[in-house]
Amino acid sequence: MNINIIAVGKIREKYIKSGIEEFLKRIQPYSSVKIIEIEAEMVKSDDQIKKAMDIEGEKILNIISDSAYIIVLDVFGKKLSSEKFASKIQNISTQGINQLVIIIGGAFGLDEKVKKNADFSLSLSEMTLPHQLARLFLLEQIYRSFKIINNEPYHK
Repeated sequence: MNINIIAVGKIREKYIKSGIEEFLKRIQPYSSVKIIEIEAEMVKSDDQIKKAMDIEGEKILNIISDSAYIIVLDVFGKKLSSEKFASKIQNISTQGINQLVIIIGGAFGLDEKVKKNADFSLSLSEMTLPHQLARLFLLEQIYRSFKIINNEPYHK
């Protein structure tokens, strides 16, 4: 399975970049993971938020394959344990779906049209996570999922 993570915004903190690189290396034996960064739109006032989210949403939708299984990260999405997330990834793979796309919004979240286009909405936490930490946390959970799927030590 090929996994694309589409994320609005860049990683600025070196320690987060280091963690991301580490988990990308760990995932390599199990799956191809590509991170696609979408530049966040500049917002100078509250009345520009909807327009910015709309532009970011269009950029995201323009790069998603029609055959991909799409998961959006959303605070209102379904909460899954690590084991259930692993099961979700395994089920997607056994359905013959070769492309999994996971989308992380920017500071203001994701445009509704992106959410409506998703096959599944996932919440990492009831707490709001900065997109940089959400990306690191997601990669760790993807790695943990492959360890669970393959009955390998790490996940407990």
